Amino acid sequence: MDVRQFFFKNRSYTPVPLAFAIIFFADPSGSGTIVGFLLVLVGEIIRLNGVHHAGGATRTRKVGAPTLCTSGPFGYVRNPLYLGNIIIYAGVVLMADGPFMWQLLGITVAFFFLQYGLIISLEEEILAGKFRDEYRLYLTTVPRFIPRTTSWSGHNKTSPLTWEKTFRTERRTFQMIAIFFLFIVAKATILR
Repeated sequence: MDVRQFFFKNRSYTPVPLAFAIIFFADPSGSGTIVGFLLVLVGEIIRLNGVHHAGGATRTRKVGAPTLCTSGPFGYVRNPLYLGNIIIYAGVVLMADGPFMWQLLGITVAFFFLQYGLIISLEEEILAGKFRDEYRLYLTTVPRFIPRTTSWSGHNKTSPLTWEKTFRTERRTFQMIAIFFLFIVAKATILR
């Protein structure tokens, strides 16, 4: 099996050991917790907007997309969901604080760039095969992670989800954030 395929299929589970380390070393205190919470909020807003515009084709186990989504945050950056995840996890590390916060932050960011780098290379290969010139133009015009200053105005064929469906689709991400938050709060209050 292609290692990229492995990471794509298991992208929800591969961060679990990292999550345990973040919680194990958590020792939340003032400013890091506030900054971390704000980063989690920013990351989730990016994700929500991305899921809304992608039309719900984001929680799949098969690489590909029914249509090429270039609207909303996809007009600024090709991978807003992955960017949102990296920001969320960085925020969780800062929220957790603790003696190894900076090391965990470095490991977390490096892990996600490695994982998403592998996944993105697979996705780009498949999308280029499916959408051909349209995708190649998008690929050369819209950056992977560093947003453009203006939205790309390419042809978009996706229909955004309703906000109700968007929030329903994001349920697992909300649950993950809530679980992190509860464990961090529990560690700060009960286990001290």
